Amino acid sequence: MRALFELIGEGNPQPTAQQVAERAEVGLRSVFRHFADMETLYAELGGRVQTEAHPYMRDVPTDGDVEARLAKIVEQRADFYEVIAHYKRAGNLARRRSNFLQRQHGRLVRDLRERLQRALPELERAPESMLEALDMILSFDAWDRLRTDQRLSRERASAAVEVAVLALAVVVTRAPAAKGRGRRK
Repeated sequence: MRALFELIGEGNPQPTAQQVAERAEVGLRSVFRHFADMETLYAELGGRVQTEAHPYMRDVPTDGDVEARLAKIVEQRADFYEVIAHYKRAGNLARRRSNFLQRQHGRLVRDLRERLQRALPELERAPESMLEALDMILSFDAWDRLRTDQRLSRERASAAVEVAVLALAVVVTRAPAAKGRGRRK
């Protein structure tokens, strides 16, 4: 397990059994015996990633201005995404064929959205599209695009996300109460 965790953490999203065996200094048969059940493997790997990443996700206090809270959320997400990036990319590659990874992804998306809503109770007054826009801008997918496809440094990616969410903050703080939106959870 350690060998697989290290290989993925180094940026290899789909290490071969041979690479895992070489890193672990075991025979190829040992790798296949240990990893016969992929769902168990994903669960073990996911547990280890959660342990590593947990310290980076704390609730943002709800006092203070919206802009300061959004800046804190951006900073926190950048830290979190940098820790999980290689594992998240590897998981995304395997997610279609893994019920465990599909559930794990769904939990992560819901958790991040709920943290955003707790940090910004003002969103209750805003149009639902505001929550959707903030949730998308603060997502791992947006972060990964900035870091991978656009090849921005961590600092430039953080600045880009912060500019986008702070532009929306003006709308959040000035939004009239929305009626009968029927927001999805």
